[in-house]
Amino acid sequence: MKRRSFLAVSTTVMATSVFANPAAQRMRVAIIGDTGRGNYGHGLDSMWLKVPEAEIVAVADPNASGLKKELQKLNVSNGFDDYRQMLQEVRPDVVAVCPRHADQHHDMTLAAIKAGARGIYTEKPFCRTPAEADSILAACRRHNVKLAVAHRNRYHPTLQTIDRLIADGRIGRLLEIRGRGKGDHRGGVEDFWVLGSHVLNLIHYFGGEPRSCSAVLRHNGRPVVKSDVREGGEGLGPMAGDELHVRYEMSSGVIAYFDSIANDGTQGEGFGLQLIGSQGIIAIHCDREPLAHLCLGNPFQTNDQPRQWVAISTAGPGVPEPRKDLNEMIAHHGLPGRDLIESIREDRKPICDAFQGAATVEMICAAFESHRRQGVAVELPCTERGNALNHSAASHAIPSNSAD
Repeated sequence: MKRRSFLAVSTTVMATSVFANPAAQRMRVAIIGDTGRGNYGHGLDSMWLKVPEAEIVAVADPNASGLKKELQKLNVSNGFDDYRQMLQEVRPDVVAVCPRHADQHHDMTLAAIKAGARGIYTEKPFCRTPAEADSILAACRRHNVKLAVAHRNRYHPTLQTIDRLIADGRIGRLLEIRGRGKGDHRGGVEDFWVLGSHVLNLIHYFGGEPRSCSAVLRHNGRPVVKSDVREGGEGLGPMAGDELHVRYEMSSGVIAYFDSIANDGTQGEGFGLQLIGSQGIIAIHCDREPLAHLCLGNPFQTNDQPRQWVAISTAGPGVPEPRKDLNEMIAHHGLPGRDLIESIREDRKPICDAFQGAATVEMICAAFESHRRQGVAVELPCTERGNALNHSAASHAIPSNSAD
């Protein structure tokens, strides 16, 4: 079954099956957080309070005061300062890997799998390198673990409405996909990791598998050199550059772009992507409601008449949104959490599974490898399975500046 067809079927199934029978035996959920080092992500702890099919049974946090507050917040009595001990003693069905710091995700995920977890819900970015993704994917396959990544926009039912608009030719031929980060003080590589991962995940959905990547990273207007490389925030690993421009060739034949410039003046309005067709544009603004807008007409034709942007609901362009639960379902991860539980019970892939998370990490790290090789197009999957910006790799290709 094709990915888009699967997503549409899955969304329908979720609306009509066990969701209507929350009295079915609940899944036991354990929460892993780290106060001061990624905390509990974007609500990946409290989301389970609103999932009828789940019961939070334990929390792990090495920070004593943070753990105490979390236990009170979630009304749970079983707390641990070591997540490994929690996993071994509690043996939960589902584990929420909550910290935003990506350097923790790999080890926490493998520990959960080793402890016998059947499902894992993890904060994005999925992990730091393709090598880490390879390790997690192999463990999931070996133990038949269902892993979902918290790219919540991927679960939005408006995506299927957009699919139908494209298939019906409403924007003509899809010519290209253009994505941007928020362009705030994190612009460049940090924006690429933290917010761009959401955009790349949607580029993957609409464009298919990435086949090649070419990129340039800049710092203060010049190409990044090895002395610019530093350890990034949020445990993301080596990074460099306050400006980044990437081009992907996708399996659908569409070319996709991602750009991020620090303090670009857009006030974050560019965060998302545009599907640019010969007869219109669909703009998707990540983490907003409504998620998408449609502007009809040849985007390259000059016209003295104003162009109208029409909101796209799950029922179509210009139609009031019939679903009143979208904020609860998407912004608070209700639909992703319930889909993960359904995927365990039905022995199927979650909508945004480990493979999708791995593809996003691959797309990010491919840009670093392309820059290391002076912007040449690199094929995906990459032969370089680490982060090409680390000093041992960068010293082989990224040029030195005169001060080095």
